Amino acid sequence: MIISPCISICKSDPVTGLCYGCGRTNDEKRKWKDENTSDEWKVKNLKEIKNRLSGWQLGSFKESYNNKIKEGVSLFKKAQKK
Repeated sequence: MIISPCISICKSDPVTGLCYGCGRTNDEKRKWKDENTSDEWKVKNLKEIKNRLSGWQLGSFKESYNNKIKEGVSLFKKAQKK
């Protein structure tokens, strides 16, 4: 199972249409939720996401996504629980 790249910062850039948190389009978000979407597509999309993010945004995404994989919760959600 591939973990969703959502890191709970769900705001879209009005110019690009990309989510500030995960860098996905709305279509990509829908496809991730579709039970028929293959793991192969998800792995490819994760690579695309990382390629379209840069600087602090990429660093923040990687750190939070890795935490979500390890602990089951993004850093943003973890901070909200405190």
